[in-house]
Parts: sequence; C-alpha cells; structure tokens
Amino acid sequence: MQNFVNSNRRDPEKIEAPERLQNFDEIYRLFDKRLTRRQAERCVQCGDPFCTTIGCPLQNHIPQWLEAIANRDLERAFALSNESSPFPEILGRVCPQGHLCEGACTLDDGHGAITIGAIEASITDLAFEAGLQLPFPGIRHDKTVAIVGSGPAGISCAHFLLRAGIGVEMYERAERPGGLLTYGIPGFKLDKEIVDRRFKLLRKVGLNLHLQHAVGEEIALKDLTEKHDAVFIGIGATKGKKGVEGDNLPQVMLAMDYLTVKQHQLFGKEAGPKYDMHGKRVVVIGGGDTAMDCLRTAMRDGAESVSCLYRRDMANMPGSKKEYFNALEEGVEFNFNISPRKIYDKKDGSVCVEVEKTQMGKAGDDGRQRVEILPDTTHCIPADVVILALGFDMEALPGLLDAGVECNKWGEVQIDPETCVTANPKIYAGGDCYRGADLVVTAAADGRRAAFAIMRQLLAT
Repeated sequence: MQNFVNSNRRDPEKIEAPERLQNFDEIYRLFDKRLTRRQAERCVQCGDPFCTTIGCPLQNHIPQWLEAIANRDLERAFALSNESSPFPEILGRVCPQGHLCEGACTLDDGHGAITIGAIEASITDLAFEAGLQLPFPGIRHDKTVAIVGSGPAGISCAHFLLRAGIGVEMYERAERPGGLLTYGIPGFKLDKEIVDRRFKLLRKVGLNLHLQHAVGEEIALKDLTEKHDAVFIGIGATKGKKGVEGDNLPQVMLAMDYLTVKQHQLFGKEAGPKYDMHGKRVVVIGGGDTAMDCLRTAMRDGAESVSCLYRRDMANMPGSKKEYFNALEEGVEFNFNISPRKIYDKKDGSVCVEVEKTQMGKAGDDGRQRVEILPDTTHCIPADVVILALGFDMEALPGLLDAGVECNKWGEVQIDPETCVTANPKIYAGGDCYRGADLVVTAAADGRRAAFAIMRQLLAT
C-alpha cells in the first residue's frame, strides 16, 4: 500500500471516439486483476478516510476493500464491497466520483486520486467472472415487503431485505426491471447486461418480480399495505420539465422520452420517425448529465450536427466534466451563455430556437452566480429537433393520499429522513420520489436506510 509515489493514477482505457460512435457499447475497458491491484496499492490508508466519511453517501468500506484487493484477496474485497453497497459494479460505472469519493481522496491534491470507481466496478466484475457468490440466506421469515419501482432505490431496499431473509415482492410498470438504470442511462455508460445480472441474482435468492404492474392502476397502493407487512415506494422523478415557449411543437421532445424510446429500440422495438435523428440538426437545451446523455445518444443515432445550449458558463455547468469531455471528443458543439427565449416553427419542417446571450453576474443568496441577459443579442439557432433536458418533476403515484402518504407542494413524498417512513407507519419511501431528481448513489442509500428501518420494525415483533 501507499505506492502512490512510484505508481501514477491510471484511468480505464477509453475506446477512441470514431469507433465508439458506431454502437452503444460501454466506452471504458475496466481493469484486469493486475491493474486493479496496482491501482489499489496507491491508497494511503488514511486514519480518517475522507473518501468514505465525506465522499460516499453509502459510506462504503473503501480503504478496506482497496487493501484487500491490493493483497490479492479478491474474495474479501468482493465481500466488503458488497456489504454496504447493493450494486458496486453499477455505482463504480455511473457515480460522479470526481464530486464524491475521488474528490475527497487525500491524493486528489497533487498525486492523483485513487481510481476508486474503476476499482469498485472491477472487483465485482472479476468476482462474478471467478464464480464468487454473495451470502444470501434464503427467505427465512414469514414477513413480506412490497417494493414499488425497480430503480436504484427499489433494488437497494430489496437487496438488503433479502440479505436479512425477508421476502420481497417488487412491482414495476415497465417491461424490464431497472428503472433509470435500464431506460435512462445509455448503454455506453452502463451495459444493460450488468443490470440484468443483478436482477437474476436477486430473483435467484428470493425476489418475486412483477413486471408490467402499475401500482395505482392494476393494483392499489392501499391494497399492497393490506397484503404485505410493509411497503417501500422507490419510484423516480421522470416527468420532464418544460418552460420554453413553443415546447409543444412536434419537433420538440423531452429528454427522458427520447432516451427511453431509444433504449426500447435497442431492445428491438420500433421507434417512430420523430425519434430518428439520422441526418438531423439536433439541439439539446440543458447542461446536466441527462443533457450529456441525449447529446451523445444523438451522435450515435446519426445526427448531422448536435449542439448543446446552456445559459451559464462551463464552470457552472452541473453535468459531469468527464461526460462533457466525452461529448466533446464525440463531436458535440457546446454553446455556453446562451438562454432560449422561444421556439417557433419555420414552416419548412425545421424550427428556430430564438436565444439571447448571457453573462454571469453576482452571486445570489444561495451562493450561485446569477444569469444576466445581454441586451440586443437575440438571434436564431436553426434545428430539426429540440430536446429539453431542463430537469425533472415527480410523476404522481395514484393512491398516495388514500394510503395516508403526505406529499409537499412539488409532489415529493414526505418521510422521516432517519427511517424513510412516511405518515403511514407501514409505508416507507426514498430516492427521487423523496429528494427530487438526484444521484443513483443517494437513491441506493435511501433504499438501504429504509430496509434497515423495516427490519427493525418487522423483526422486533
């Protein structure tokens, strides 16, 4: 350990842009056993590991599994990594480590942070390849828990309940499980076979998965509370925000609609011509990770040009810098300090995105710089398709109020943050339905917190 002086940080090998634009495969090649060990050996083994205490919402045992894999103990590293995390091979791929664990790493200031994310994903990939298994005991209690939604929060809750031997019935309205992991995150960031592998594991150890079952329609939430000993609500915030004049034009679509249809198409379904970007000028409005996903998907979909409009500067862009640079490499054009005013039809099948230039002003009460419109800078950006990636709102789950669950004015479920329990003591919730659109890892942390609270409640009686 502490080999950072003799060994530099090494990121996973990345496929060159011209090659990766030909498909939706993952663009990074993760580490083999040797590289995983060598990169883990760089860890300082801090007495107070900020990567865990400050950087990780799950407070994963990062120094411990780094030490284990550095000492060639894959089995122990695998067990430690999966002890606190419900799917480390997924979080290692999709977490914004630069803002979290790696950003908190002691070595980030000068020597290069430990490649925590790549090592985390590699450990579980290597372990599964070696045939290692997780210690699920099988269902050994007569209590059952219903989970609404199969996204990150739901998977996490199910994982920890099943580790305790509690039966889980999961209800998902889509044809495939995974929620955001399946339909919202493109395959070039997360191979769908990795998501499927997790569900196969959970089903093998006792998860009863009900696909194409929309709670609130086919089955009432109130009925679930009567049928089961507890219910966990883990639905996401998937309702895209609008707010630009002309956003109802046929050439305009919401980000999640586009990403979901494209993923359905990759699964073999037909997609309407509206969602075919081949030869079109595509404009994406927004600067978050969902915008990056749309931009990079449109490039792979054969668009003639793909550009991003963001009303702030690059320094204030909320999306991952890694994703921004990946998009640049793939040919995306970024237009910063551009604020859309309206979208209007040019009557030739295309549209004009009327915009104004902006500049960053003084910081407001929240500490963030305000956007100032520059006068007399209105101009038109032509497009054939406009994709709105302006954030997400809660999509209402029918029957919440009837089941005694309280929501705030934005439709977000109100819970006790310590236990994730709602106003109905049998119903728990977490993830985006409570936080609003947030990270996969925070949803996983909520699901775990809820599972532990449910265990305390059910197994104490």
